[in-house]
Amino acid sequence: MIIIGEKINGSIPSTAKAIACRDEAFIRNLALKQTEMGADYLDVAAGVAPELERETLSWLINIVQDAVDTPLCIDSSDCTVILDMIPLAKKPGMLNSVSEEHGKCEILLPKVADSEWKIVALTCDNNGISSDPAVKFNIAVTIVEKAKQYGIAVDRLFIDPLVTAIGTNSNSLLSFNETLINIKNRYPEIHITSGLSNISFGMPYRKAINRQFLTLAMNAGMDSAIMDPTSEDMRTTLYAVDALLGRDRNCRKYLTAFRKGLLGPKKTSTEERL
Repeated sequence: MIIIGEKINGSIPSTAKAIACRDEAFIRNLALKQTEMGADYLDVAAGVAPELERETLSWLINIVQDAVDTPLCIDSSDCTVILDMIPLAKKPGMLNSVSEEHGKCEILLPKVADSEWKIVALTCDNNGISSDPAVKFNIAVTIVEKAKQYGIAVDRLFIDPLVTAIGTNSNSLLSFNETLINIKNRYPEIHITSGLSNISFGMPYRKAINRQFLTLAMNAGMDSAIMDPTSEDMRTTLYAVDALLGRDRNCRKYLTAFRKGLLGPKKTSTEERL
């Protein structure tokens, strides 16, 4: 399971406050904690007005890279901003994101075709986000085929089928999983990712919904998530599900994570931990 740490994002109130105050220590701590808790990539999103985005992203990227060696997931809805940030990265990571909106594929894909950057692709177009799995699947196919025309291997793509809030769409998970399965059947080498917390937006006790979404989506074939790796609940669910689905030979990753203290609440005695 590929973990993309979600915490350095200006849409999160505490992070937005740190960005506004230029609190370097807060951002640095987020980068360190997420890395320590197993993040494979760190999503970096400004969440500010468009005219401030480039300067803010540059500031964030420099702080994060000074704190950790974890690859970045450069996150912006503006592909030209993403391209401007690439030279600041010390090594290739992820670019989040392209879609079939407003020629984004044509802007970004040819510029990174001959690189090692991985690409997050969203199943939306100029008509917005559909709830129809067939529409989402067709958008994903269009993006994948465009990427292949530029010589981009399928395994460099992370498709996000865009789960919607279950509070407004009770079939949100079902639509997500149907789209996921259809995409994986067509392109077995492709990766599927998701912003986990989107499904619980507006609901009470969100972590309960997020945990079950993670479990059910992993069972359907999702192999990546934009999530909070500092959450004990989410981390424990992830390692447990990987083991239960036979993706963790002899439960080695689960046991290693347990020994490192990455699983479950911190206990005061061996008996309690067992």
